[in-house]
Amino acid sequence: MSTDMSDVRTRLEKIVADHNLLNHPFYQSWSAGTLPVEALATYAAEWGNFVAQVPKGWAAHGDQVIADEEVTHVALWDDFASALGTEVAPSKIKEMKSLTQVCDKNFGESVPSVGALFAFEAQQPHTSTSKLEGLKKWYSLGEKGEEYFRIHCDDIHEMEILAQRAEKMSPEDQDETVSACEETAKALWNALTGIHMAHCGSMTA
Repeated sequence: MSTDMSDVRTRLEKIVADHNLLNHPFYQSWSAGTLPVEALATYAAEWGNFVAQVPKGWAAHGDQVIADEEVTHVALWDDFASALGTEVAPSKIKEMKSLTQVCDKNFGESVPSVGALFAFEAQQPHTSTSKLEGLKKWYSLGEKGEEYFRIHCDDIHEMEILAQRAEKMSPEDQDETVSACEETAKALWNALTGIHMAHCGSMTA
């Protein structure tokens, strides 16, 4: 059990670094322009189920203003999917189903929601920047299809809110937050793997 309450940020950041989605072959292929458009469309349809859960995570620890803002981001994700000729639909990929189950649990209560959101929000500015660059260079979806990623490129304040909230917790709650962060970070990685394997057949970028 942690005894240094200021150490929780380091613990959370290490988990995110260990499961950095920018190192995943799916995002690397996206950046290189070698990801099939069909895989990108599947990603839009599948990953949208997770995006739709994010408002619940913020509401769980009382940040209703951010939760309401995240609802508008769900609509922007729908625009991304539409630009690819698809729409968000119930998950068919087992790893994606597992992610939504993990988040349904962790986003439902105040303490774990902080860690679970951190696993995603701490990566969001970097992944959005990379994905936006890839879309512009290789996929030409237009401004409406790119807007979700554009608005998240500099969105670092949410990560900071979560880290500060974790730092104010008791050691016991910090441990629960860290556990939720790790569980969610692994589920995010695995969900991306499931989408990648559905189209690309291997984990080679």
